[in-house]
Amino acid sequence: MAVKKINPVTPGQRRKIVNTFEEVTASKPEKSLTKGKRKTGGRNNQGRMTMRYIGGGHKKAYRIIDFKRDKEGVPATVKTIEYDPNRTAFIALLFYADGEKRYIIAPNGLKVGDKIVSGKDVAPEIGNTLYLSDIPLGTIIHGVELQPGKGAELARSAGAYAQLVSKEGRFVIVKLPSGEIRKILATCRATIGTVSNSDHALERSGKAGRTRWQGRRPRVRGVVMNPVDHPMGGGEGKSSGGHPRSRNGILAKGFKTRGKKVSDKYIIERRKTKKRRK
Repeated sequence: MAVKKINPVTPGQRRKIVNTFEEVTASKPEKSLTKGKRKTGGRNNQGRMTMRYIGGGHKKAYRIIDFKRDKEGVPATVKTIEYDPNRTAFIALLFYADGEKRYIIAPNGLKVGDKIVSGKDVAPEIGNTLYLSDIPLGTIIHGVELQPGKGAELARSAGAYAQLVSKEGRFVIVKLPSGEIRKILATCRATIGTVSNSDHALERSGKAGRTRWQGRRPRVRGVVMNPVDHPMGGGEGKSSGGHPRSRNGILAKGFKTRGKKVSDKYIIERRKTKKRRK
């Protein structure tokens, strides 16, 4: 888990910082756990562009990930740690004792040959999946469910983790990566440890072409558009702009866009936002 700076022999490599992939042990995925992934180019079923700035990109195969970890009591051996082009984290290929193979999000520190298991009365060790009611207080976790049996929804990206703060009856209180503190049902599952590839945030593509390889086209700033195209467009020179907002006029950078939800009652403390400097 490290990054390296490329020797600047070309302009595109001058600012390039890439992953060393020290943890990755296999170059090809398990074929039985992959399926084709179609690209839309931002078009709908009528061929009309509905999302801008999408197009091109390298062909990918989707790796089918086990987010539910519902194979309880059956031990599994880590066969490989692999790169997944569909997510920032690495994935691990498990061989279960009954012969089944599954992919999971690889936690930091998981190595080839390690044994992991999920279910009740399981030791809170890296890679094991437990019910939140069985996890000790203060434990670092990831892949947290919001509804029992639905599968991991929280803390799944590279380097992400949550922390179990306390237990209150049917619920446990978890501090999420954003800083939000919320109640989650104690019957939900979570996996012990931090998500792998925590140095992903340090990577730099080095050139615009690498962004195109990822399927992202150049994004045009609203402030350089005409008034007909964007609320922040128009004006002479740099006099245009106003309060940052979307193309539809929804305010950004400080304006709360979250509406009232039933789940608001489970949020104890909202996520912390960066205060704007005056």
